[in-house]
Amino acid sequence: MNRQAILHIPDSQYCYALACDRVELRLRTSSEDVFSEVDVVYGNKYDYHLKRERAVMQKRFSDGTFDYYFVRLSLKDVRFVYVFELHEREKIYYVSEDGVSESYDFKLAYYNSFQLPYINRTDVMPEVEWMKSAVFYEIFIDRFFRGDTQKEDAYINLKWGDLPHPKSFAGGDLAGIRQKLGYLKGLGVTALYLTPVFCSVSNHKYDIYDYYEIDPQFGTKEELRGLVKEAHALGIRIVMDAVFNHCSERFPYFQDVLRNGKASPYFDWFIIRGDKVDAEKCNYECFAACTYMPKLNLSNEQAKAYFIDVALYWIREYGIDGWRLDVSDEISHDFWHDFRKAVKAYDRDIVIIGENWHDARPYLCGDEYDGIMNYAVTKALLDFFAKKTLDAKQLAERMSALYVRNTRQVNNMMLNLLDSHDTHRFYTETGKDTDALLCALAVIFLHTGAACLYYGTEIALEGGYDPDCRRTMDWEAAEKGTKIQELVRRLASLRRKEAVRSGEIAFSGEDGIFILERRGESVLRLYVDRSGGHRCVPQGEVLLAYGWEGGVFTGTGFMIEEVAYE
Repeated sequence: MNRQAILHIPDSQYCYALACDRVELRLRTSSEDVFSEVDVVYGNKYDYHLKRERAVMQKRFSDGTFDYYFVRLSLKDVRFVYVFELHEREKIYYVSEDGVSESYDFKLAYYNSFQLPYINRTDVMPEVEWMKSAVFYEIFIDRFFRGDTQKEDAYINLKWGDLPHPKSFAGGDLAGIRQKLGYLKGLGVTALYLTPVFCSVSNHKYDIYDYYEIDPQFGTKEELRGLVKEAHALGIRIVMDAVFNHCSERFPYFQDVLRNGKASPYFDWFIIRGDKVDAEKCNYECFAACTYMPKLNLSNEQAKAYFIDVALYWIREYGIDGWRLDVSDEISHDFWHDFRKAVKAYDRDIVIIGENWHDARPYLCGDEYDGIMNYAVTKALLDFFAKKTLDAKQLAERMSALYVRNTRQVNNMMLNLLDSHDTHRFYTETGKDTDALLCALAVIFLHTGAACLYYGTEIALEGGYDPDCRRTMDWEAAEKGTKIQELVRRLASLRRKEAVRSGEIAFSGEDGIFILERRGESVLRLYVDRSGGHRCVPQGEVLLAYGWEGGVFTGTGFMIEEVAYE
């Protein structure tokens, strides 16, 4: 047995509360080790030496290097201690805080058993229920649709349909989004993620100088209010972009620092080396290498209070349903702790989605974000469909490894996406392979958490890296209709099924076919063949198929079946 492979960490994604009386435990072992049984031996820490219970763990995931065993327990007493018992051939091993041993003295367990000493209600991470079945649609506002034809438009310098440049303005606005709500509803969209709407000199609005006003290019506060109200009436939620890592150099408080240096009451709102700003030498922290976007110091209590108030203002006054947090991993944990407390105290169903491109576990412990933009899944699907550096089994292993990074609650609130305003278009990355795009959409629509479309995906909008990924929406193609739109509608309808909303998930790769399974009141299985020619005989009712006929994949395609719970 590979003892070095065995891992368990209490009070982490390996041991956490699902409710005030329920826990999930996970144990990692080497995928080369075979156990006839893996048990958890548990009880109340005050009489564990006398009375214990036992539960069998199930191997749920394998990432090619490690296997992961899971068990869920309902507890009568939440003063909880436990050790693991591994059965290998005729030998039994115990796993405790002392590591792996061939015997265990339960009379002395108070020294070295694992424990979750008490489940406090406020330590149980709640789920934002609507995220579990949500279909998001990200809109880069300037490029989506111009609805207000009467507004001042001297700023527009891009003809609709032409390729954009970094400083192009096409004229899209809030009125345009409102006019297209019926289209979005018909597509199956249940939530919009809007890039920033606040006052800024750029087309993207990530350099904000007034956080309490809507940029006139996009409309007015009343137009935002009307958009939210009408969207809500259609069952569509609105999530806005919070740019709190940095601001515009035109932000009045930074301007005050420029004028007054260290004498400014806002000097400590920024991170400046020296007693005054030297713009030429850029002696202050900024976003990336953008000197026109000074970084905010949210460790300053006044700055922290200001931006938390910004977040609450738009929730309270305009009824938005969540925030996507720009460059969130460069902001202190202290800020996000206070941010979450304030937002969730107002409404626990307000979703908080971080922009963390990497493993974000420290931010996802129930006291900061709900979930993140799941770029790790994006990368896995790019590697499988576009780069073709993974086969079906390796994709299943990668997806398994990503799932076990986080708790069940967090996985149910991830924002799964193929692309965004910050990436190449997935369709372009696959060499304009519509079949690959549709298969990848099937994966994210059946995955745990929310599915997110970047505007134009449903019409196979092309685009390389920024700014090419921010082309104008082709409404002629959208109104004509595409097979992608039809498949998106049907995939969106499947997200209402209980097995997809709240069922278990599993991944496997067999005979060149990637399989994603959701297990709830029924079992939904997604089969994906990247190369075609593989046989796949359904065991239940075929709900949706593309590129699959008579039990055989005719090319890159997928099939989704539903079978009775086994």
